[in-house]
Amino acid sequence: MRSRAGDTLRRSLRWLLLVVAVVVLVVFLAVQQQSAEVSYGESPTRTADREAAGGPGGATLPSVAEMTALVAAEKVVRLPGAIAHWDTGRVRAAIGDNDLRILVAPPGLDEEQREQVRAVENADVRIYGTDVTGGIYRSVPDTIPGWRAQLATGDVTDQLAHLVTALTEGSGHSDVDTLRWREPSRAEVETVAADLRTAGWHAAAGATLTGVPATGAGAFPDAGALYVALPRQAYGRPLPRYGPALAELFPDRPIVVLYGSWVEYHGPGATEFADLAATNLYAHLGERLSRYEYGQDQVLGAYLARVTDLRYAGLFDRPLPYTPFDPLRVTLPALPWIFAGCVVAFLVLSARSLRRPVRTASSASGPRSSGSARLTALTAVAFELSGLTGRQGDPALARGIVMLEAARQALAEAAPPRQVRRLLDRAADELDEAARDFPGYRPGALHREDPS
Repeated sequence: MRSRAGDTLRRSLRWLLLVVAVVVLVVFLAVQQQSAEVSYGESPTRTADREAAGGPGGATLPSVAEMTALVAAEKVVRLPGAIAHWDTGRVRAAIGDNDLRILVAPPGLDEEQREQVRAVENADVRIYGTDVTGGIYRSVPDTIPGWRAQLATGDVTDQLAHLVTALTEGSGHSDVDTLRWREPSRAEVETVAADLRTAGWHAAAGATLTGVPATGAGAFPDAGALYVALPRQAYGRPLPRYGPALAELFPDRPIVVLYGSWVEYHGPGATEFADLAATNLYAHLGERLSRYEYGQDQVLGAYLARVTDLRYAGLFDRPLPYTPFDPLRVTLPALPWIFAGCVVAFLVLSARSLRRPVRTASSASGPRSSGSARLTALTAVAFELSGLTGRQGDPALARGIVMLEAARQALAEAAPPRQVRRLLDRAADELDEAARDFPGYRPGALHREDPS
């Protein structure tokens, strides 16, 4: 009985594990289609707001033959309107003894004009605006100092040195941030501050900013930002650091300062936010800004649009809206492990079930089969003794027959083999006592089973 109950329990447990595994798998697959997005709302900016509008600037070029002659005569040829500059000492060191010719073109060339520049075959390096190219290579900055030097002053020293190294297969070049700053004078600060107090923005002589773009309202809604636009700064001269000085005059107000196409941010959250906003803008638009002619209205508009996107993404230390606790989301990482455990347990129990021999009447073996055979033999002995002696009332014979009936019932109820063996041993002892006068029918020595 206990053996049959154990088999039933194992079989039930095995199928229960399979059901749990299937349920876990269904839940895990179903939840993959669900997603929850928590934000402050959809950013109002459009793709056109994020992409600064710029293009050909109307520059004129000499003919291809004229440019070819110029490059043959000089190692460095600067066409009218060129804005790129570099540290000649560092670039000359990178060139070494190699004969490299550099042609510097202005920004804002259309496709036909760029084809003219590319047609100058004796030029090894061609620079469009501040976009440095040569052979199959294009050298672009990918760090804050690199973008700042390129777009604020036209400095392409690092890009040009990297390109020359690639063309000449020389040793590696390390970037150097040589941009210098200076503190603005009191008069300079007061001139800018006066415009900020009255209009909220200031454009210095040579700057192209004409006003604050409409995207500014979404970028800094908590406190009105103040904007300062300066033209592209002269290469090699220190830049006036207006940001910190104005932040002291206007505390808790965002300060945005443009140096050419480079945007500096100062004010609340500058440490966490300024580099992120700049990287977001120039990683996407840096190449176009270096090649084409862009006004500061377009650059600032694109910058403010990306700041708006960052704000709607939950930056500026603003907590996200309350999200209710979801137990399914918390337990979701554990579901694959639960599924795997259930499958492994199911397979183990199934393997044990397959290894266990099937017990049928025709294929029985082991203790149960042995007990049946012994019961049959002892029953035959009891029948013979009752016929031979004629003493059906012999107490020993009667007790033996009772033990045989008990053993038969135990076998029918699938009792443990030890219990059956014990009953058959007692029956054999009683029959042996009953056959004391008939030595040939004594079953004790013939049918007692070895306990081992």
